[in-house]
Order: sequence, then C-alpha cells, then structure tokens
Amino acid sequence: MAGYKRCWKLKYDRSILMIYQLLFALLIISPIASSENSVLTVADANWTVILEGEWMLKFYAPWCPACQHLQNDWDGFSKHSEALDISVGKVDVTRQPGLSGRFLVTTLPTIFHAKDGNFRRYMSSRSVEDFQAYISQKKWEAVEPLPGWKSPSSFLMSGMAALFRLSVWIRQIHNYLTDSLGIPVWGSYIIFALVTLFTGLLLGLMLVLIADFFWPSRPKQYELKSGTKAGLRDEGSEEEMEERRAWDADNEHVSGEDSTEDDATPVAEMADIAAATSPHSDAPTDLRKRKPKESQNSPEGT
Repeated sequence: MAGYKRCWKLKYDRSILMIYQLLFALLIISPIASSENSVLTVADANWTVILEGEWMLKFYAPWCPACQHLQNDWDGFSKHSEALDISVGKVDVTRQPGLSGRFLVTTLPTIFHAKDGNFRRYMSSRSVEDFQAYISQKKWEAVEPLPGWKSPSSFLMSGMAALFRLSVWIRQIHNYLTDSLGIPVWGSYIIFALVTLFTGLLLGLMLVLIADFFWPSRPKQYELKSGTKAGLRDEGSEEEMEERRAWDADNEHVSGEDSTEDDATPVAEMADIAAATSPHSDAPTDLRKRKPKESQNSPEGT
C-alpha cells in the first residue's frame, strides 16, 4: 500500500513538472513568434494609421494563388521591418471592401508604399531582397506618387469606398433574401428595382423642394398682370411720343410762318413799330397794331 502511494506521488510530481516546463516554454516562445510575424492587419476602422510614418501595405485575398505564393516572402520581409524602421501591413479585400475601393485595387496582390501620406504603387520584383532594397536604397523616390484626386484620403476615393461598401451590403441583403427567406432570385431583383425606383423618386422630390425653396417660381397671374402693365406703359409711351412729335411739328410750322412774315415786313413798318415801342412815345404799347401787309401790286411797289 505504501509503495502504491509513493508511485502515485512520483507520477503526480512529474506531471506538475511537465506542466511548469510547458508554461515556461510558451512564455519564451510567444514573444519570439510575435516578433517574427510582425505583419499588421489594416482595416476600415484603423486605416488612417498608414498616413503617418513609412509603410508597406499588401492587398490580398485568401483564395488568390498569387497571394498565397507571396505570403512567405511577405512574412520574411516583415521580420526586417524593425531594422528598416518601417511598418508592414496587409489588407484582406474580402473583409475590407471599403479599403479596396479607397485604393482602387483591381488586381491581386497589390502592394503600396506609403511615406507621410504620399502613396506609391510598388511595381518591382516581389522577393525579400527586393523589398529590402526598395526601402534601404530609397528606390521609391524614383516612383511618381499618386495624384491628389486619386489619393486614398481624397474626397473622391472616400466616395468610392462608400460605394464599395454599399455594393457588399446589397450583396449580403440579396443572399439573405434568397438563402434565409427562400425568395426566388427574380423576386429579389424585383424588390431591388422597386426600392431603387422609390429612392429615385424621393431624391427627385427633395431636389425639387430644395430648388423651389432657394429659387421660388412666380405665379402666372402675377406674370400676366406685370405683362399687361408693361404693355400699357409701352402704349402710353408711344402715344406720348406721337403727341410730342405732332406738337413739335406744329411749333416748327408756326415759327416758320412768323419768320416769313417778319422777313416780308417793310422798313417803314419796322420804323413805326420802333417808334410805338419807344419810351418817349405817347401811345401805349398795348395799342400797337401791325399794319396790313401791302400787296405786291400796289403803286409803290411798281
């Protein structure tokens, strides 16, 4: 009995020792593993971290054969990230569609170099040595950075990211309608068509209301009244112009007759008029009368 207890105690001590050794090994190996694999996962929520410092970012998909072939070299390159003073990241486009739209990724794998918010697409060989030389020798300086409108932080690319997220959201709804609810595919298409039509009508109504609020249209009655008043004003102005022209013509005619009579007045008549208007004359000025015009057939004229 005592031998059995002693054997059981030895086994217990050995198992406890093995557990301690295993825990100690895990504590030692875990920092080494974490230091060896220092690839950071970048997502829509934390993508702004790549706007600061120097980064090498890889876009991949788990089902892509070329991405799987590049994985070992990318992990090996990440081991030298601390020595090169850079950060190495990766983006899974199947889980982060917004980032694939923000960077306008069309092929896989796609690698970008980022330096203080300036992005350049990596187009060289994809080996560990090439990655190191690209950073250590600053080969990225010979590459033209992305233009401002195509930068991931621009307004246009932000809209593109939202569009990509919307497309994934629509796909998820379609899968839910067809798989979970059992709706036929054509039924799902009809639902999306009706929703799109209703949304377009609603947006059009909102635009009309906004335009009418800022630029209100005049009522037709007011336009008719204003047009009638303008017509009356034009007619009145034309009548006034005609009357003025007639009055000017009459004045010119009268002045022409007066000038003709004055020219035909004889010298004697002019002398009589001057004597009548003289201040030393006894005849009043209001009794002046113009002498009748002598005919041209008078004896004096002949």
